[in-house]
Amino acid sequence: MTLSLIVSMSLFSLAASLSPGPVNLVCIGSGARYGTLIGLKFVTGATVGFMALFVVIGLSLHYVVSFLPIITQVLQWVGVVFLLHLSYQLFKDKGEITVSEAFGAPSFMTGAYMQWLNPKAWMASLAGIVSYIPEPNGQSLVIFAGLYFAICWLSLSVWVVAGVVLGRFIENTKGMRMLNKTLAILLAGSCFFILF
Repeated sequence: MTLSLIVSMSLFSLAASLSPGPVNLVCIGSGARYGTLIGLKFVTGATVGFMALFVVIGLSLHYVVSFLPIITQVLQWVGVVFLLHLSYQLFKDKGEITVSEAFGAPSFMTGAYMQWLNPKAWMASLAGIVSYIPEPNGQSLVIFAGLYFAICWLSLSVWVVAGVVLGRFIENTKGMRMLNKTLAILLAGSCFFILF
């Protein structure tokens, strides 16, 4: 594997991971509301979940591609329902943090399974595998997955830190409610781009 291919894979991973999407919005909201530690638990789960998806797609791409039209439609609708549910929960949130609500914060497992329901994650995995590993190659898949893991984790962490910084400016309940409603609308709006 050449250095130029590794750089190209890294740039692809960075663009896919940093670009706004459902997971990124949850990262910023989690950072603003619950802080860095809880946000990074979610980020780690999302990264592990994405890597599992990426490797499964990389190992079974020919099967996935043969069923792609059906998988894509089912994934889109399941993902949209899940994202709309998250949007609703965020929109109705009162913006108050109590001890009992802290246990409802996005967790490692939420991040992991959210990636499997995230159409952006499926499309990024498929696009990356098809573009950079067109022929089955275990070594290339391991290298690409390793690069993607580090870059994805760091990129999502940037969104959490942005949320923490934003959260410092929003110290009252009313401000947090406005942030939650804004993120909920953006999250619901992302469903439009998934379907159309």
